[in-house]
Amino acid sequence: MWLTGFDVPSLTTLYLDKPLKAHTLMQAIARANRVHEGKTNGLIVDYCGILKNLRKALATFAGKGDEGRGDDDEIDPTLPDEELLKSLDEAVNLAKDFLAERGAVLDDILSKSGFERNAAIRKAKEAANENDKTRKRFEVMCREVFNKFIACVNVKGVNAYRNSRDALAVIYKSLEQDREEADISDILRQLHEVVDHVITTQTAQTAEDRPPYDISKIDFERLRKEFERSPAKHTTVQNLRQAIEQRLQRLLERNPLRTDFQRHYDEIIADYNREKDRLTIEQTFEELLRQVQSMDEEETRAAREGLDEESLAIFDLLNKPDLTPAEIKRIKAVAVELLAALKAEKLRIPQWREKETTRDAVFVTIQNFLYADSTGLPHRYTETEVKTKTNDVFTHIFRVYPTVPSPYYQSTAG
Repeated sequence: MWLTGFDVPSLTTLYLDKPLKAHTLMQAIARANRVHEGKTNGLIVDYCGILKNLRKALATFAGKGDEGRGDDDEIDPTLPDEELLKSLDEAVNLAKDFLAERGAVLDDILSKSGFERNAAIRKAKEAANENDKTRKRFEVMCREVFNKFIACVNVKGVNAYRNSRDALAVIYKSLEQDREEADISDILRQLHEVVDHVITTQTAQTAEDRPPYDISKIDFERLRKEFERSPAKHTTVQNLRQAIEQRLQRLLERNPLRTDFQRHYDEIIADYNREKDRLTIEQTFEELLRQVQSMDEEETRAAREGLDEESLAIFDLLNKPDLTPAEIKRIKAVAVELLAALKAEKLRIPQWREKETTRDAVFVTIQNFLYADSTGLPHRYTETEVKTKTNDVFTHIFRVYPTVPSPYYQSTAG
């Protein structure tokens, strides 16, 4: 199956238990060599000893000419043990030096315990989170160490680097966990609980189990003061950023007219990455808090308008400036009724987006609904405007309603 058209772009590990050679061997192992998001390397596990066949195949098909050939006119795909170990040593020392330059000691993570160990991890994360560039650089360093350690797994002397590899893994996994579990309420709760004994942390609960944290009741002035005293400012800002990015993505997926939030956020981060002094990071924290407040207000706007999130998106697409209250009320009704009509029939057709006839039927339904005197937009809308609104609504419907109910709104429906 590997050699007759079966395609697996994300394959990381390939186990060989039959003696392949020549072009069939090259074609098989190439499956593990493809670049794919989230994949750092390919691994070949050889159960039948094909190294000699691999050398011959590389000599024939690698296009290297005479470069790298051994005594028997073959290419040796392996590096000497001493070179592998030297490369690992360089990678480990590079990561250690990176942390040391920022006041963190890698060895403290495994040599200390309890609060001291936690403080060492926090300090290392703070060093990595100095800005976007340093975090990405540190994560690349960690992955280099992990990959080179695996390459040296059978090399004598590799165990001397095991503790350093494990310590870097602790930091790396903690950074990944922050990214995966980013939650605005939890981040603010952790900061605020120190200065407000009423707020308590329930460690046994996950972010999904906790009730929504009422951001409007937070004393932001006291929260800023607590941030000033925090020993992990950079990490707090990075975690808050990641949580905001997740929330922004959700807001934009549900309503395409919320791009101003993304634009404002991008400006905050651009300023953050340009300057790294103490004043700037505190200003960044305050700007991110304001962003949280504005997103919180946006997420409750549907209720204030008397709509749900799904109808609000249609309403925003149909709306235009300088309308009277009566006309705005009419557009809200159009949004609700149009969406209900589509969800009742046309959008329930299986894979409606895949067929031209069903796509056209949805478009025509929207067009007729908006043009009709009894159901359509107010007469102040010109024919060109109605046509534009029809296209805008269809584009939105096509994107967020592959099925009914929409996967983009299911969490709000629950």
